[in-house]
Amino acid sequence: MRILWLTTNLLLPLDKGGKLRTWHLMRHLARRHDITCVCFADPDQPQAHVTGMSEVASDLVTIPRREGTKEGVKFYASVARHLADPLPYAVAQYRSPAFRRAVSDALATGRYDRVVCDFLVPAVNMPAQLGCPSVLFTHNVEAEIWRRHAETANGWLRRLLYRRQWRRMLKFEGRTLARFDRVLAVSDVDRETLQRLYPSSVRSPIAVIPTGVDTAFFAPTAVEPSAPHIVFTGSMDWLPNVDGVQFFCREILPRIRRAVPGATFSIVGRAPTPAVRRLGEEAGVEVTGRVDDVRPHLAKAAVYVVPLRIGGGTRLKIFEAMAAGRAVVSTRIGAEGLPTEHGRHLLLADEAASFADAVVTLLRDPEARRAIAREARALVVERYDWSAAADCLERALEHLPTASAHAARLRPSSAATQL
Repeated sequence: MRILWLTTNLLLPLDKGGKLRTWHLMRHLARRHDITCVCFADPDQPQAHVTGMSEVASDLVTIPRREGTKEGVKFYASVARHLADPLPYAVAQYRSPAFRRAVSDALATGRYDRVVCDFLVPAVNMPAQLGCPSVLFTHNVEAEIWRRHAETANGWLRRLLYRRQWRRMLKFEGRTLARFDRVLAVSDVDRETLQRLYPSSVRSPIAVIPTGVDTAFFAPTAVEPSAPHIVFTGSMDWLPNVDGVQFFCREILPRIRRAVPGATFSIVGRAPTPAVRRLGEEAGVEVTGRVDDVRPHLAKAAVYVVPLRIGGGTRLKIFEAMAAGRAVVSTRIGAEGLPTEHGRHLLLADEAASFADAVVTLLRDPEARRAIAREARALVVERYDWSAAADCLERALEHLPTASAHAARLRPSSAATQL
């Protein structure tokens, strides 16, 4: 197949869960199929990140775009400019005539058998006519993320703004799903949520593309951690992660440190916001920023935590920690969509007190940690290799109408006109 793959940013560096998932799936597909990738790229991006994309795409088309800040005066000014925009802010900021022209020019060649929209956002730049079958690969249910933001926000103004964004995202997501010949999800939970929220928008059954992990790369270390150290990894400019580590530091960690005074916590991940960096000023808390390799940090973790209250999709970070032989404590939202069993593969707790108790139990009981880590590692080794996930994606892409049967069906020229 000749695939036109649309995504928001270069996949390199591999510092986000969504990037990792897309990279591994594209890398396997590229062995048998021809992929052209269209994406934004920061003009200051290292050239190695651009040339490195050749591992997953035979052709690369980049559109210059600088990533804006997610806090401070510039951020709120940008949000204010979009208050009257019918599109949700998370989508509107990626609207780009240059991206749309690049996609239209590529499709005008008539050489593509499939168009894959990776995540929801690039759909805002898709032209009216595609001329070939199209697939939307959803890594989250975006409206659910904004609903959960509205539910957990502090203050009436934040709740009002988040509810407004949730309603806009609900409308945009539903109308966008209807534009595609097939929709893919990353978990059964997401598939069921999409079907419940948008029963009239999905043209064919939603296929689930399972999450994978490189179990050889994330292999357990020979030496078990002796210090009561706790670790979280993730992109630290993603709002659900920011909310999660703030929740952990403010409401959970103090309880843990009262029971285990020497307990420490590392927040490991790229682009920490100012609010996250300030957490590093608290006793026992480290904020690393971007690291080249998370494995040394996982190796130091007696317990790995996922204290998320907001989010969707599946958590690559949990699979990586499990593959690395770490005992995991997570909220149910944090482990949503994963086929894990509480008490066997990880411990689940949603309230601050019960979450702290679970972490303390594992910190105090090395044998319990080892038992959970063994079961978790066995689960991901047996069932979650990236090649199997890529095979599922390949089958989903193959089982679509041919270009002639598709007949270049007319689609809405932009989601904005539908709102």
